[in-house]
Amino acid sequence: MDYIKQFPDLLCDKTVLYVHGFASSGQSGTVKRMQQAFPSARIIAPDLPVEPEEAIALLADTCQQQQPSLIVGTSMGGMYTEQLAGYWRIVVNPALRIADTMAEHGMMGKQQFFSPRQDGIQEFYVDKPLVKRYRQVTERNFAHADDDGEQKRVFGLFGTDDPLVHTFDLFASHYRQAIRFHGEHRMDDRSFMHSVVPVIRWIDDLQEKRERPIIYIGIEALRDARGNAAPSAQKAVGQLIERYSVSFVAPAPAYDAARYATDNAWLQQYIGVPAWGHTIFTNHREQLYGDYLIETADAATPDTLATRIVLGSEQFKTWDDIIDYYSLMGGQ
Repeated sequence: MDYIKQFPDLLCDKTVLYVHGFASSGQSGTVKRMQQAFPSARIIAPDLPVEPEEAIALLADTCQQQQPSLIVGTSMGGMYTEQLAGYWRIVVNPALRIADTMAEHGMMGKQQFFSPRQDGIQEFYVDKPLVKRYRQVTERNFAHADDDGEQKRVFGLFGTDDPLVHTFDLFASHYRQAIRFHGEHRMDDRSFMHSVVPVIRWIDDLQEKRERPIIYIGIEALRDARGNAAPSAQKAVGQLIERYSVSFVAPAPAYDAARYATDNAWLQQYIGVPAWGHTIFTNHREQLYGDYLIETADAATPDTLATRIVLGSEQFKTWDDIIDYYSLMGGQ
């Protein structure tokens, strides 16, 4: 897991509950990623019973006793996590219709656990009555989705290349914080770092009422001469979001809906989750209130309220120069 960075300033002294997916355990790779990334947090991850009613009872009891600051659930665990109302939650590729998923993808009969469990059991059996019990449990999903507090506390992340679970539309019909990310069904180091960690940072900032200095980045500064994403810009964004509140600025489409769709899709493609909820479409950058505005000389925003950083200028010839500047600033 050399790809995983540590963030000791996030989730400090907080309890995080991880809810694993079907045929997995509390010893999954995602648990190890979270332990490595957040060394100041206490990560708990119980092995879930195969029986769904027992699993939801265990999770409810765990929440009551441990009072987690955050719950992260993946796949089947995302289905359970959605039901744990009252807590900040991230559901990743949630199998909100797990009974259908089991029937459609050959999850019947004898099954092997993917990772070791504390009870030493290595296999289990899925029959039609068990599938029916899973279906009954999923009927309780979205019971609290009409609550304004739940709308704020629940984030859904959905891999664009997930071949197993396709519940984005279902989730988005109940919750407004539905986000697509580049990845498959099973989480890897890259999708965790680029897609899950930014959301955890947003949640931790909200919980701590932490206000970070604001950086606006013009979309033109992220593109090379051919309009493609500049790798140095993508790397810079990944570093800047660790210390700053970063938003992306594109021209207001006015009557050009195609331009809006194109720029929005471009940011989703090359920036990903950090651009969700952090994109501003405006033709008046001088009205943006913040600390810094990174743009090219062509943008030439007059009388900006923010400190203007001009990519391509003598002081900031490249994105590496910009990163060096912000490294010296130390998050200020």
